[in-house]
Amino acid sequence: NTVMAAQMTDAHRRFLQVLMSNGITEGSEARKLHQHCCETDKVYYAHDKLDDFISTINSHLQPLFMQIRKGISEDDGRAHYAVVNLAETEVTKMASDYTEIELELFRKTMDLIILSENGFALSTDILNLADQLKTKKMKKKEAEQVLKVFVEDKWLSEKNGEYTLHTRCIIEMEQYILSNYQDVARKCNICHSLAIQSQVCDSCGIGMHLPCVRKYFRAQTEPRCPKCNEFWSCDIP
Repeated sequence: NTVMAAQMTDAHRRFLQVLMSNGITEGSEARKLHQHCCETDKVYYAHDKLDDFISTINSHLQPLFMQIRKGISEDDGRAHYAVVNLAETEVTKMASDYTEIELELFRKTMDLIILSENGFALSTDILNLADQLKTKKMKKKEAEQVLKVFVEDKWLSEKNGEYTLHTRCIIEMEQYILSNYQDVARKCNICHSLAIQSQVCDSCGIGMHLPCVRKYFRAQTEPRCPKCNEFWSCDIP
């Protein structure tokens, strides 16, 4: 006797449509959108019930192998929501939008980012890879254009000539990254989601997101690793 999922209303459908067209939606925007959809479609609205509202949508998305997932921005620790397709790995999803050579550049960029100490790859390092691609060599100018598109499409983000994975990419690719980079992909010791930009304990090697590091050590007189209790040698952001 399965519990019947709560009914999808026009408010739920409207919310889902906007989320899908945004690609990714910041938490406060999602809360505003929740209220707007409920009020527009005259559906009962409770400001603290966004998670329930989303799980109703998710129960109807399940047979379609889709899901609205929540993730945390590695920059500021804010919640974001994205609609994820569970049926295909994200790299196949990207395959419908990009050419083989562009995807190869993306995968190589992802390697650099994930294998780096701090979760960033220098644009010069990425551009140096461009002429070593298997598919065919790519000129630096071309590669720069492709990177720009990846930033516009919210797969990468860039600051000061350094690239990291966009929050959308992390939400959508978490499973892919954890299974394809088993030796190096770390989960944050505090929030247990994938940590790309992180600080790592010198003694035991656990990682923590920068916003999680900030929060965790705020309450402590002396920063010690939550796992091995050794002194935390990184600068607290």
